[in-house]
Formats: sequence, C-alpha cells, structure tokens
Amino acid sequence: MDITVNRPQGQFLQLDNKYRAYVAGYGAGKTFIGCVAQCLDFWKYPGINQAYFAPSYPQIRDIYYITAEQVALACGLRVEIREGNKEVHYYSGRTYRGTVICRSMQLPQTIVGFKVGNALVDEIDVMDTNKASLAWNKIIGRLRWEDAPNRVSVTTTPEGYKFIYQRFVMDSTANYGIIQASTYDNEANLPDGYIESLADTYNPELRAAYLNGQFVNLFSGTVYRSYERKRCASRETIQPKELLRIGVDFNVTNGSGVVYVTRSNVWHAVDELTGIYDTPELIATIKQKYPEHQIRIYPDASGGSRKTVDASISDISLLQSAGFAVYANKSNPLVKDRVIAANVAFDKGLVKVNELLCPEYSRCLEQLAYDANGSPDKKSNLDHLPDAGTYPIAYEMPVIKPAASVSIKFVS
Repeated sequence: MDITVNRPQGQFLQLDNKYRAYVAGYGAGKTFIGCVAQCLDFWKYPGINQAYFAPSYPQIRDIYYITAEQVALACGLRVEIREGNKEVHYYSGRTYRGTVICRSMQLPQTIVGFKVGNALVDEIDVMDTNKASLAWNKIIGRLRWEDAPNRVSVTTTPEGYKFIYQRFVMDSTANYGIIQASTYDNEANLPDGYIESLADTYNPELRAAYLNGQFVNLFSGTVYRSYERKRCASRETIQPKELLRIGVDFNVTNGSGVVYVTRSNVWHAVDELTGIYDTPELIATIKQKYPEHQIRIYPDASGGSRKTVDASISDISLLQSAGFAVYANKSNPLVKDRVIAANVAFDKGLVKVNELLCPEYSRCLEQLAYDANGSPDKKSNLDHLPDAGTYPIAYEMPVIKPAASVSIKFVS
C-alpha cells in the first residue's frame, strides 16, 4: 500500500475503542479515512462483511462509491460496485476479500436482516438526533461476525450538540473514542481557494464547526438570523409581463408560494401564496393572478414523487403539464445547506422582501426558530413560507463547497 495520512487521521486509525469517531470540518478527508479503515480490515480479516451507512442513498452513490474505489486501488485492492444490491465487493487480484453492504439511515427500522464484522457510519450528525440514536442502536445490533473486531467507525461533520456530542462526549464510556480535526489539517490535498471560500461564506459559528471541527451551538435563535426587516426591505412590485420566479412548498390543504422578481441580479419577494389546498388549486391560482407572465417554478423536489390529492401523476408533473418551467434538482438539498444559502443571500443583499406585499413571509422569516433537535420548528407552523421562499435561493444561489478530490498522498 502507498498511503500516508495526516496526523489526526493516523490518530483515528490507532484508536482501539469499539466505537471510534473522526469529527472534522469539510474537506478534512473523513470518508477517505473511513474507507482506508475498511481496506485495512479486508486485509486483516479476509472474507469479512462490512457495512457502510449514510443519511440517504444518493450520498452512498455520490460520495461512497467514488471514494471507496479510489482508496481501494491505493490499498492494493479493487472493487466491484453493484448498485442494484447496494453492495461493494472487494478483491485482491482475483481473490475475494469481502463485501461492504450499503444502507441508508433514513428509515432506521429497515436496518435489519444482515450481520457484519465492522461498520462505517458517515455524516450521522446531519440527522435528527432521535432518528440518529435509533439508527445507531440498529447498527450496533448488526455487529456479530465471528473472528472480527465488530467495531464501528464514525466519520462526520459536527452539527452542534447533537447525537455525536451526546454519545461520544457527554455519555462517553471506555468503548467510545473520538478524534477532532480541522479542514486545515488536510489543506495540502484541497483545491486552491477551498478553505478561503468557506471562511468567506460562513459566520463564526459555522466556521468553528465546518472548518475547525468543533462542537458549537448552531441552532440557537432564529433559523434565518440574517434576515432583518429594515435592512432587507424592498419596495419593488410586479411589472407587466415580466418573468416571475415562484418558490413552492407542497402541503395538502396548506400549500405555499413566494413570488420573486429580479432587479439588477437582486431577487425581490413581491407576493405570497398561502392556504393553497392542492397542486391543481395552486396552478389555477397562479394562472388567475399572473395570466400574462412567464412563470418559473422552484418547487420542493420531493414533489417529483408524491402525488397530489386524487391524482395519478406527481405534483411536479402537474406543474409541467400546466406549461410552467420547473427548476428542481432530483432531490432537495440538506435543510442546513438551504438555510446557509438563504442567510448568505440575505447577508450579501442578494435577496430582499417587500414586507408590505409579503407580510406573512416576512413574519415567518423573523420568527421561525429551531426545535430541540436542531431542526426548523415545524410545530410552529411558521416553516411553510420560508421553505417555499428558500427553495429558489438554494437552487440559484447555492453555497457551493468546491470538490475536495480524494488524494492518495497525504502530508504526515
């Protein structure tokens, strides 16, 4: 093998705790070092089955498969990725070394029916704390392979005082070990300007977490803390026949929409739609209110799969069939990424709100707070309009984290 790791990565590999965590900032080589640990175990325990867990299947596809293949090659192994079975098979030459079973933690109750000798758990802290705890208990129940360490490695960015802090710091026992690392520890392997771009974007709390790998309170106060009614005020209105950009949040009996116009690359919220019963009513409302306007819809991406009331096609398909241009990715961004994008846009003056024409949107932006699990409080019923209003911001003005390519040579 021809891999050198940086100091905190090496310290992580040397932990002999049954449950070990590598908590670090973006671009710190978290999934990389987790894959190195898996390869080492395939050499030590030939024929072992291991597991990889991520918050969602798209993350398995987009992050793990690519990293696993590159790291395996550097470790003298090769892989066969079987996406249909959600498995990665490892070989040394033609000799079978073992299989990694890949599963999502989105539905913890489905983590059943298999056993492994080791597990790699990636980015568990982005999940709701209660769901993460349930997933963890299910995962450690899978570890019962004979002649194997039956150990769990966790690689994650810290997301406040959530699951990892509670389990590995507050309630830690001798079975639990943790290494915290900074993005700066891996600077030699990152693209030019990567760290600077993050430092320029984030506030002090986010820099502490996402660059320095520290546990800090990310969830105090209001969600959209950068929105200030006076500083972000607009007096723009809809002009005849101009392009309207509408963010949409699908909720049966309580659908919402926020209408934007653009002036010199600044987005202005100039109207709001509330209490929409379903997607057909949303379509009728938009056509009635804005009959001579070109419409672009930025919907909740989950509307591509859910069906509106008494309909056989998806909400997004209904919007497209109505003649609207629909702008949506295959899946929604993480809530925290959408919130960051919106706060950055408010901070930089890229988004303003006419609070006279959007009184509820303005009120919700001011008042929506975090719940006990560090998520926007849905029980407050203040989240629908902010969700609708920030989908287009996240799509058009995402906080882009430059790709941190997997590097085989690290600075020791």
